[in-house]
Amino acid sequence: MPSAYVPEQLVTTIGEVESILGEQFENQVEKVIDHIDEHCRAWIERSPFVVLSSGSASGAMDVSPKGDPAGFVRVLDPKTLAVPDRPGNRRGDTFRNVLENPHVGLMFIVPKRREVVRVSGTAQIVKDELLLRSMAVRDKVPAVALLIRVEEAMFHCGKSMIRSHMWEPELWGSVEGLPTYGRALVDHGALQTSVADMEWMTDANEQYRLYDD
Repeated sequence: MPSAYVPEQLVTTIGEVESILGEQFENQVEKVIDHIDEHCRAWIERSPFVVLSSGSASGAMDVSPKGDPAGFVRVLDPKTLAVPDRPGNRRGDTFRNVLENPHVGLMFIVPKRREVVRVSGTAQIVKDELLLRSMAVRDKVPAVALLIRVEEAMFHCGKSMIRSHMWEPELWGSVEGLPTYGRALVDHGALQTSVADMEWMTDANEQYRLYDD
């Protein structure tokens, strides 16, 4: 493995950051609100994909993708969201982090739209039966949900999506040569399982465990 890259010029103060970025646009400061308004709610109810970030007490960070039919993240009131948990890898990274450090961030993506909605706040793990039953998909009730107390919400401009050509398939690059998920798992873990067997297991997991654990 090559030696770690050593930077030559570090930015170490907020003053340096501000001098590089320039003066903030007034509307970018004022766009941040402390609740879910009608526009954020409409966006969240159309979003089938959310990225959720969390951190442990020691500062270790995690980013977890969450996906379901549009509107799976429930807006319970202007200050509260609920995110159902679905069968996954059973690592529980987000849950472990939230129990140590409740601060979380979410990014809501709507297909074909270039902008995103960002929400930050604090999270709790809940088992409220009526809430969980209201979040069932294919008659499968989640075991728990994350309850998010909203502290900040904002719309974020679409420049990143534009630059990435995210919604322009004619400009997407080739996936030829990328490792399969099974190959990556076997190689990363130096597993004794064959690649063929691992790919069968990962395919079965994706086919049969979307809502069944």
